[in-house]
Amino acid sequence: MTASVPAPAPGAARRGRLRVADRVYARIAGKAAREVLAEAWAGRSVKGVPPRVSVARPGSTVTVRVAVDAPFPADLAALARRVRERVAGRVLGLTGTRVSEVVVEVEKLVAGGTW
Repeated sequence: MTASVPAPAPGAARRGRLRVADRVYARIAGKAAREVLAEAWAGRSVKGVPPRVSVARPGSTVTVRVAVDAPFPADLAALARRVRERVAGRVLGLTGTRVSEVVVEVEKLVAGGTW
């Protein structure tokens, strides 16, 4: 005799919905941005402050704004692209929510260390 799993009730997929709090999106985005920045700061004696993240949810997507301190000299365009890709991928992967835009603002360039 085998145990059977009951079939979901008709319309079960439509009965509820998942709402992810903005602070959850912000924590996911912040961790993703910190991972990219850790790679950029590796081997430098001076490091910037952790990224600051804000989130907006226009409709069914999420928009993320990430303010970072960046090492100088560095390829800022490549750094911003990696942050955007990692944040968008991580938010989508963990929440299933599409990211419509990731805005990366370089607030401060921090000189020091080797490059």
